[in-house]
Amino acid sequence: MTTRLAGKIRTIIETGGPMPVSTYFNICLADPDHGYYITRDPLGRAGDFTTAPEISQLFGELIGIFLVQAWQRHGAPEKTVLIEGGPGRGTMMADILNVISKLAPDLYSGLAVCLMETSPALRARQAERLERHDGKTCWIDNLAEAPEGFTLFVANELFDAIAPRQFVKARSGLFERVVTLDDDGALCFGISPARLDPTALPPDWQAQPDGAIFETAPAREALMAQLAERLKAEGGSALIIDYGHLTSGFGDTLQAIRDHAFDPPLAHPGEADLTSHVDFAALAAVARQEGLHVHPMMMQGAFLAGLSLGPRASALGRGKDLVTQQQIVAAARRLAGDNQGEMGNLFKVLCVSNRPLSLLPFDGED
Repeated sequence: MTTRLAGKIRTIIETGGPMPVSTYFNICLADPDHGYYITRDPLGRAGDFTTAPEISQLFGELIGIFLVQAWQRHGAPEKTVLIEGGPGRGTMMADILNVISKLAPDLYSGLAVCLMETSPALRARQAERLERHDGKTCWIDNLAEAPEGFTLFVANELFDAIAPRQFVKARSGLFERVVTLDDDGALCFGISPARLDPTALPPDWQAQPDGAIFETAPAREALMAQLAERLKAEGGSALIIDYGHLTSGFGDTLQAIRDHAFDPPLAHPGEADLTSHVDFAALAAVARQEGLHVHPMMMQGAFLAGLSLGPRASALGRGKDLVTQQQIVAAARRLAGDNQGEMGNLFKVLCVSNRPLSLLPFDGED
């Protein structure tokens, strides 16, 4: 076996039988001894991947500007709970708080910041990064632990790290994809007798070729429902940014990232990040069902451009040397561009609020 966790997974399968992809996904990321997020800081050049806030301060600063606007449109409540789901190293929150403290001191003075994080390694990095905001910050394992109050919620690359279930199309229905062992005892994919509930079958499933994979993520939808309940009870808005698709459909999006490159999902359990694309249509449907207002969904590039990424990048580079200016331009292009290796179209943005209100850049000018 290739990793310490692989041996543990093999024993589980030998004892209890094949495991659903969602179970494998959860073990790889959250096993208490060898889980990917439990044992390491995965971000940056020395890690396995780089997120938007680590590429440029522009990303977090623009999110901060958006949150100030949302707070104002909600009537500038005296006390606000700002929650970030999956805060990484704390880089985005640090940039957000720097903007809020400058643009909206009244919001900052009444702010309680909650970082929803389960990784001890990342909690330590976040505490270090947010040291100057000590006294405002707290850490929670889940949304239910956050204090009551008007809420602004933000998450960048959170939902992709929540386990999906996968189903394989056959003539008589969709059967759950599992992780099992081949004749040599190596991890491999298989199919179980468990079928997708007929009421959850996608409308075009019969037109798909045999072997086509359909992904669903009940745990993501459950978090969305929990977030909706909070926003309905406390008031507020949530901003969710992730890579994924705006319409539901078939396709295998399970992937592993290791050393900044794609890795076979079964090759290095516990030593590679596992993700899958987020179905934004499914999240939006849950929000609407729970009674939230869903703003028009956007591509990340259009979202950042609508918050004046270009002018702010120019301002950041003003007076700097040529090399620094070129680095700022390259970072802005990576965040908002639509070429290979750029995030502008791959990443999507969903915003929901407890009531209808106009928020730029989703809804245009009043």
